[in-house]
Amino acid sequence: MGKMTRLISISAALAISGTMLHAAKDDSMVQSIMELRSQVESLYTQIDDNKEAYKAQMKSYALQTSDSEAQINRQETSLKLTQQNIAKTEKKLETMGSATVDLKPIVNDALIALEKEIKSGIPFKVEERVAALHQIKDDLKNGTISQEKALALTWASYDDALRLTKEIGQFKQEIMLDGKATMAKIAKVGSVMMYFATPDERIGYVKQEGNTYSYVVTKDSTERDQIIDLFDALQKQIRTGYFTLPNALLLRGVN
Repeated sequence: MGKMTRLISISAALAISGTMLHAAKDDSMVQSIMELRSQVESLYTQIDDNKEAYKAQMKSYALQTSDSEAQINRQETSLKLTQQNIAKTEKKLETMGSATVDLKPIVNDALIALEKEIKSGIPFKVEERVAALHQIKDDLKNGTISQEKALALTWASYDDALRLTKEIGQFKQEIMLDGKATMAKIAKVGSVMMYFATPDERIGYVKQEGNTYSYVVTKDSTERDQIIDLFDALQKQIRTGYFTLPNALLLRGVN
């Protein structure tokens, strides 16, 4: 009897233990399922977030594409306008070019007239100034410069000639003295008087005789001093004031 009761007790204990083990397995499975469900829900949430981000990115791309297309259209429009302007300008230049063919004789006549004026005027750097006019004429003839450029240079040469009539200053140039070319200092008073001084202390003035000019060396001590005073003043950049000078007026058409 005692043995029977012990067996029943052991069986009951085993049954209870099996039940408890089974319950523990169920709880673990439920926990796993819950974790898996949580992970799945998290993945779904992440997928939704990615979808929204993708939509936002696609929308941004669409806007950028739209902006780019608009810019391309504007650039194409600007390019067309520029091309039209270039075509108009080319046509205008072509028209102007054909219209300015007759400028050549005008420019040449103006250069010839100015050269004549320079040669008959005060003997100041005549060769250089005439050479500059010849250069314009040659460049125009050879097509090195355009007619418009030649006209502008001719105009500048006339301006320069006018400036020389007002200019008072000291310069250096080669003069013909006693039949020899001599480098001398020149004191030019506009286009009406011109004095010179050579390194060997010959001092004088330019004298006009008809249509020719000559260099006269003065022996008069008073005239020498007056001319030297003029050179000293110009050397000191003094261009205005009262000066007593030898009469060396170059009045074209008077002598």
